[in-house]
Amino acid sequence: MDRLNDSIAALVDSYEAYGLINHSGGPNLPSREGIADILRDLEALIFPGFRTSEVLNESSLRFVTAERANRVAQRLLTETEKSISFSCRSGRFACGGGGCRDFAERVIGEFFVELPGIRRMLAMDVDAAFKGDPAAKSVEEVIVSYPGLEAIAAHRLAHFFWTHEVPLIPRMMSEQIHGRTGIDIHPGATIGESFFIDHGTGVVVGETTVIGRNVKLYQGVTLGALSVRKGEADKKRHPTIEDDVTIYAGATILGGKTVIGRGSVIGGNVWVTESVPPDTLVYAKPGEHLLKRKEERA
Repeated sequence: MDRLNDSIAALVDSYEAYGLINHSGGPNLPSREGIADILRDLEALIFPGFRTSEVLNESSLRFVTAERANRVAQRLLTETEKSISFSCRSGRFACGGGGCRDFAERVIGEFFVELPGIRRMLAMDVDAAFKGDPAAKSVEEVIVSYPGLEAIAAHRLAHFFWTHEVPLIPRMMSEQIHGRTGIDIHPGATIGESFFIDHGTGVVVGETTVIGRNVKLYQGVTLGALSVRKGEADKKRHPTIEDDVTIYAGATILGGKTVIGRGSVIGGNVWVTESVPPDTLVYAKPGEHLLKRKEERA
């Protein structure tokens, strides 16, 4: 036991030497378990009857929705206040005259105002998945079983908090889903409507990526940065994908100045670091990449 006591003393000394303590003497950071529970409740609000075992009908839907919305709003308020308080303590954010609680209340109020619009976007994502995957037998199958839709839903929620400058929570939401699906979408990425990720495992979408409407990605696609230097954190580092683009499995597209033109198709395992004109097919042959206008393929 003497050795154990010595080890405990050394462990406590390491707290002082290296930090990594959840702000002893101040409010805790947002809870990982709390954010996971909030995501589950939000998914149940977005897809009523699909994410829980409860049976819904017309008479119970309004009551169940009100009860769940009030519960998740209170939990979101608590976690958001913790997050904003952390940012204020570290000097990265100023809540204004009302304080962290008032700021958190405004954010959560705006979030619920926006939630029907987020559902509208997700309805279009579901439709894109159903129409874009020959293996999909029904819309219901997409909602209950497609990891790509799960990742997109979490992103659209996390992106709201990112754009409203709430620290920590957006990344916590995205990493919860990353762990569950293997799909890593940074909450800062801007993604248009009717977005579809097929299969999905290994997809990476970086912070400053911009994706247009009706874009389809397959597994293993990376939309990444050419440079990972910290000094470039505030620059656009990730590509822009215009409307109606399809990117096949294993393709890597890098760079903030790289634009994939509208209607283009990027073949599997292609490495792209320069812009591609609209309506272009990019595919790989051993040792080279070939670009062809779509009309030239006939």
